[in-house]
Amino acid sequence: MWSIGIYSGDSPFELKPVQPGPVLTKDNVSDIPAEFVADPFMLLRDRTWYMFFEVMNAETTLGEIGFATSDNGFTWTYQRIVLKEPFHLSYPYVFKLQNDYYMVPETLDAGAVCLYKALDFPSRWSCVARLIEGQFADPSIFQCDDLWWMFACSTPYQHDTLRLYYASELAGPWTEHPKSPIISGDKCRARPAGRILKFDNQLFRFAQDCGPIYGSSVRVFEVKQLTTNSYAEVEHHRSPILGATGNGWNASRMHHVDAWQLDGKWLACVDGAS
Repeated sequence: MWSIGIYSGDSPFELKPVQPGPVLTKDNVSDIPAEFVADPFMLLRDRTWYMFFEVMNAETTLGEIGFATSDNGFTWTYQRIVLKEPFHLSYPYVFKLQNDYYMVPETLDAGAVCLYKALDFPSRWSCVARLIEGQFADPSIFQCDDLWWMFACSTPYQHDTLRLYYASELAGPWTEHPKSPIISGDKCRARPAGRILKFDNQLFRFAQDCGPIYGSSVRVFEVKQLTTNSYAEVEHHRSPILGATGNGWNASRMHHVDAWQLDGKWLACVDGAS
């Protein structure tokens, strides 16, 4: 079903596959029986790339978080599962803060957006805070203007509502924005689709187009206003930037991107379904 690929390009909005096939599939997973892999997020540490992603356990039908490594960003080696819970995990949004590493995965059945901290990166993680109570899909967190911000879909099965929260400290308390929900009743642009991107002094968010089917393509929106009182965005002229190719591993759907600038070029991990 879902697999993971690597794309590159001259900008984060002009990405092409670096090879015909995926770089990671369920067949690469060696420690649990996997149904698929999806939702990749990556980061660079000491010249090694680390990619975290959902692994759907075929026996438990619960998502777990696995990781892979690469020395060039193009060829990846699966390592192992590093986080599992009694509930489903996906969308492992990883980031570095000072000298520590954090992850905010999707944790619907925990009844909250949960913050995990690496006790021993990359293999040991512990939940250190419940940031927002409730069921939220694909929480996407970032810093801007000395505040923490979070987009999250509060209708995880309808994909049509996007809420916005902010906090002065990562662990909270978190406050819902007065304009939230900033999108309501629109499954074509509400559900987050990857890391919030800062590029050319602008802020961009990626969204799944779930209009025809769930996760059919990835659209991009430029955030024009972001204060504790206001919010505005416009769709980028190159949107959608990813979509079904009609054949191969991503023939029917693509719904995620995590783009990084590297030596003047852009490298991105994406996912797709056949």
